[in-house]
Amino acid sequence: MAEERINIWNEAAVPGLVLGLVSIAYMVVNLLTSRLAGTGGTAFLIGALGFVPWAVKFAACIILLRHFLLAFSRRNPSADNRSVFHFGMVVALYSALLYSGFYLVYVLYIDPDMIASSMEAAMSAYSGMMDSNMISAMENMQGSMPAIGFFSNLIWCWLFGTVLSAIFSRNIPAPIQDDPFKDNQ
Repeated sequence: MAEERINIWNEAAVPGLVLGLVSIAYMVVNLLTSRLAGTGGTAFLIGALGFVPWAVKFAACIILLRHFLLAFSRRNPSADNRSVFHFGMVVALYSALLYSGFYLVYVLYIDPDMIASSMEAAMSAYSGMMDSNMISAMENMQGSMPAIGFFSNLIWCWLFGTVLSAIFSRNIPAPIQDDPFKDNQ
């Protein structure tokens, strides 16, 4: 059992890296297009077209995870549904750590003003509905936003991958059909 656990953790590293890189590539494309859009009519058009890369990323992650679960099952003939599920959970964890880590590096070092500008935009949009206590609370929360974003991404990505692994692993490997005539021979 210990050898199988090590095997799962080792084999999940590359698929986790691939899924994490797919999500990071989407994030980079999304950030670049939002910077290019600026404001005005082109911002609306690029925002509306932003659904396409998201849908491609979403579908790619689902298809790739299923592919990695099937490949793990083929490489390990003794793997049952439970070990395939555990493999998928570890792949999701690796992928979530990579993506969340990139997000944290991005908001802390690459574009540290992103959170401040987002908070300013939110406060100006809702300024009529906010009193001084709410504004103060939002300003105090600003320093915690990178950590909140990191853990939110980590939990969301891991849970999403875990649910997909649970769904896919039910039929990987294919259920063994019992021979109904075995006792009559």
